[in-house]
Amino acid sequence: MSMHNLADLFLHHLKDTYDAEKRLTKALPKMMKAASSPALKGAFKDHLGVTEQHVHRLEQIFAMMDKPARGKKCVGIMGLIEEGEELVKEEPDEAVLDAGLIAAAQKVEHYEISAYGTMATYAEMLGMNDAVKLLQQTLGEEKETDSALTELATTINSEAEGVA
Repeated sequence: MSMHNLADLFLHHLKDTYDAEKRLTKALPKMMKAASSPALKGAFKDHLGVTEQHVHRLEQIFAMMDKPARGKKCVGIMGLIEEGEELVKEEPDEAVLDAGLIAAAQKVEHYEISAYGTMATYAEMLGMNDAVKLLQQTLGEEKETDSALTELATTINSEAEGVA
């Protein structure tokens, strides 16, 4: 895909983020299974439903642009997912694994916060007001998830600290 203007760059980011969200719908169940904390399992389960809504919103934006909902391989999210998978393979103590899963999830959230913030800015500049609303809604949900993970981390990180 050649990029000649901001609209092309916006579409590039849209495809990248669509691929990222689709990959996360496959990664979150694995994270849920790996977690031992019921609260963390619940947070991953809840965020899976939210992520599915993010995919739907991105598909709405593709439709607004009369473009097919098609992703472009998101190497950034692939790397973050791989980091989490490597952690699970190392088989740390349960509390340590949970703390590591939170860290991995927050890296993903920060990546997504950046992506949605950028796309919302581009959409605003391009006069795509309906897309801006959808992107800002998702951005808010990503920030809420990050805050919820931070709150969970206060307890889980303390448990991991005490593991001998």
